[in-house]
Amino acid sequence: MVEKQKSPRSRGRPQVRSDDETRKVIILAAERQFCDLGYETANINVIAQNSGVSTKTLYRLFPTKADLFERVIALRISEFALEADEEHLDAVSVKTGLVQLLAAYGHLVLAADTIAIIRLVLAEAERFPEIAATFWEQAIERTNATLERWLRAQAARGRLVIENPYLAAGMLRGMMAMEPQRAVMMGRIGSIDEATIMARAESCADVFLTGTLPR
Repeated sequence: MVEKQKSPRSRGRPQVRSDDETRKVIILAAERQFCDLGYETANINVIAQNSGVSTKTLYRLFPTKADLFERVIALRISEFALEADEEHLDAVSVKTGLVQLLAAYGHLVLAADTIAIIRLVLAEAERFPEIAATFWEQAIERTNATLERWLRAQAARGRLVIENPYLAAGMLRGMMAMEPQRAVMMGRIGSIDEATIMARAESCADVFLTGTLPR
């Protein structure tokens, strides 16, 4: 009687998460470390431990701390891009579209963790210019580009009159975020709730559209 050959046993523990899933877990753990401790003090070993992975695995997926910080910012901006559904915004009225776009921007930039990241960048940019460059390219330029595209599309359809959509997008971002962000950062208020974000989006849209609607 011929013995059946036993199938070889797999070595090591089976992978329970894909690399993409593992990256997201690590990014979320890193965001918490960056927000709580700052860029310099954030500890890669602790991030790996909190993610349930080895330091070796973390470095395989994110070779440097700067890479990890960039992905933290990129993940936040991707959430803004999903909420700012440009195809949907193009199908509604100008005011409705602008309010929804500004509200999506408000949800991003007025969130407590985003404000913590802005504090981090401002405090550590001189020692770590790479994080300032990352924040400018990944956060400021990308969100501005989303607003600019929408403004250009409305102008092309004759729904708005705007000479410089890039400049107008920057003004809209400032109207929506600067004052409440500073209020939180300087301890004047604790946080910004949903009702405040929506009311501010409505007010900013009204002020902006008063000067850009065709006459």
